[in-house]
Amino acid sequence: MSTPQSRGAEALRTAVRALGRLAVLTLLVPVGAVLAVLYLVSFLLWGCLGMVPLFPAATRVVRSLAGAARWASGHWSQVPVPVPYMPLPPLERTLHGWFWTGHDYHKNRRFASFARTLRWLWNDPATWRDAGWLLADPLVGGAVAAAPPLLVGYGLYGLAQPVLPQPGLDYGLLPLSGLLGPLLGLVLVPAGLALARPALHLHGRWTRSLLGPTERSRLAQRVEQLTEIRLDATEAQAAELRRIERDLHDGAQARLVAVSLRLGAVVPLIDRDPEKAKQVVTDAQENVTQALQELRDLVRGIHPPVLAERGLAEGVRALALDVPLKVDVRAELPGRAEAPVESAVYFAVSEALTNAVKHGDARHATVELSHAAGLLRAEVTDDGRGGADPAGGSGLRGIQRRLSVFDGTLTLTSPPGGPTRLIMELPCALSSPRTSSC
Repeated sequence: MSTPQSRGAEALRTAVRALGRLAVLTLLVPVGAVLAVLYLVSFLLWGCLGMVPLFPAATRVVRSLAGAARWASGHWSQVPVPVPYMPLPPLERTLHGWFWTGHDYHKNRRFASFARTLRWLWNDPATWRDAGWLLADPLVGGAVAAAPPLLVGYGLYGLAQPVLPQPGLDYGLLPLSGLLGPLLGLVLVPAGLALARPALHLHGRWTRSLLGPTERSRLAQRVEQLTEIRLDATEAQAAELRRIERDLHDGAQARLVAVSLRLGAVVPLIDRDPEKAKQVVTDAQENVTQALQELRDLVRGIHPPVLAERGLAEGVRALALDVPLKVDVRAELPGRAEAPVESAVYFAVSEALTNAVKHGDARHATVELSHAAGLLRAEVTDDGRGGADPAGGSGLRGIQRRLSVFDGTLTLTSPPGGPTRLIMELPCALSSPRTSSC
């Protein structure tokens, strides 16, 4: 249980951390100012001397600095700023060998690629928002970031006056002497620390206001995202159909063919060798039983009966019983979601638990299901070794594709050493509860 002293120490550490980040942002202000001047010079050289390649090169440098500002806003200020740039249009080649840039035709591929890139950068509204941010941030963003460090530095200077070699205090704008300097320091240092976190958050909001996506880029990104989702859903559906076909062909179908052949051999054996005929019928019956079990397993892999009959909470509880680790399931679902949504969450949770066993060497996991503000939320936490990465082929990409079909999101936190935490959210509405014990 936390004590007032521990809470105060944590608040002080958070304020000092925010103050250090503001100091870093303040030191980067001159870099932005110099880059703004160079960006303006690239425009002048382009317009006056026709030095066209300078504009794309300078724009990419500006985008790199803007990307760093978005990263700092999301990781330091806790204000996420999505990347707003429109996708680069493809370079299409005609049947006659010419390249279409989206505006005109070119014979040379390199020149066509450059013309396409130049037109893409020039027509993207985010390019000019980056330029506006580059010009305004040294004044506005720099002032917001520099205020708390200056207050703390000013206050520390005042506190240090009694031990400085020269007596007296010169604050420049506020010339003070005697004990007024330390007293003023006792006010400015706490004030600067108290303003550090709000100033850092305000700096993030300022960054998002200029570097966030415009409505046009947001729509373009949405179109691209929906196109990728459609392709992923089509590929996943085709892969699932191939799996079902393979399982039927190699499993139930092969057994049923064997049963048919065995039953065909029974007819001549009934009169000649009744005992042998009975044995063949018994073997055929066993094959039919095994084929039925394989069909049940196949149906369970497509849509588990417990999920259809009793809902997501009970389906996940039944799933937890089959996982070789201890799983606690906590569910607060006032109703039922649509069957495809429940199925997506069910198999996503199943994949997450499988990863916890197979890749994380976990011994305990927790699954929490809830619904609030139109979002169905499933959180899976395990005590494994951590280090999960969607690019590592551990099934997380499959979870992302499964959720993206329903416009869902996956948030992963998995530091080395654990724990691993997956948060899956899908927008959906719940109907009235049918059969559930949650």
